[in-house]
Amino acid sequence: MKLYQLSLLFVCLACISLFVGVQDLSILQLFHLTDEQVHTLVSSRLPRLVSIVLAGMSLSLCGFIMQSMTRNKFVSPTAGTMDWAKLGILVAMLVFTHANPLMKMGIAFLFTLAGNLLFLKILRHIKVNDTIYVPLVGLMFGGIVSSISTFIAYKYDLIQNVSAWLQGDFSLIVQGRYELLYVSVPLLIIAYLYADRFTVAGMGESFAVNLGLTYKRVMAVGLVIVSMITSVTILTVGMLPFLGLIIPNIVSIYRGDHLKKSLPHTALLGAIFVLICDVLGRVIIYPYEISVGLMVGIIGSAIFLYMLLRRKRYA
Repeated sequence: MKLYQLSLLFVCLACISLFVGVQDLSILQLFHLTDEQVHTLVSSRLPRLVSIVLAGMSLSLCGFIMQSMTRNKFVSPTAGTMDWAKLGILVAMLVFTHANPLMKMGIAFLFTLAGNLLFLKILRHIKVNDTIYVPLVGLMFGGIVSSISTFIAYKYDLIQNVSAWLQGDFSLIVQGRYELLYVSVPLLIIAYLYADRFTVAGMGESFAVNLGLTYKRVMAVGLVIVSMITSVTILTVGMLPFLGLIIPNIVSIYRGDHLKKSLPHTALLGAIFVLICDVLGRVIIYPYEISVGLMVGIIGSAIFLYMLLRRKRYA
């Protein structure tokens, strides 16, 4: 699929997202809206659209970066990374009871970065050269961290808060509650500038060093980008499962593994996928709404299962 085709589809879905909901808004009356309709558009629909786009783009690119650095197509930010971010936010709530969102993001970022470093350190000690072992380690690692978070949340009666973080939801996104996502914009620019370096680093430390690349610094930049974006996303909208796993793999099928050339496609396709899931969640049981995290999980798991069954064709 061409980039202009993705862009056109993205614009169409963005317009649909703005005018689908309980509040009656029509694109035909765009220049004749009442004050109440303008308030709904500016305070709710536009922030929701921006948060969907930023979250979809960010997590998809994080998945691509993680897969490039680990040389494994089954790795994504959901494999333990988000569990560490959740634990960080939980610790921030317990230790710093009056912490603002920025402080929570900082603490979640530190926990996520530490978790990613530990995960990569564990991978270095895995001797079996099989692609399936890396995601299994990530799942087990994330399961342990998630269990610790659940135990702490149960002990301090914060189970409902943890459940809210697990469920990605844009229904509560309004003006003043999504601006933290703007932190991901400069990080995405840095990711684009470092794309070639991530590609080389993914070929192995010895190979990268022989080409004159400062391997450890590039890996550190990649981990900081993934950790920061994951922390911001889970703090703002919650978890979006399978997003960072399936979108990079779909792009790899028709664009190849060249990171820099594939980044625009990955970003747009990630935003399009989340927009589709969000619009479907709003219309299936209208006027009620299904959380986008549930829709992403259902559709994403079906796509992943299909790709897994047809892996020999796409190998």
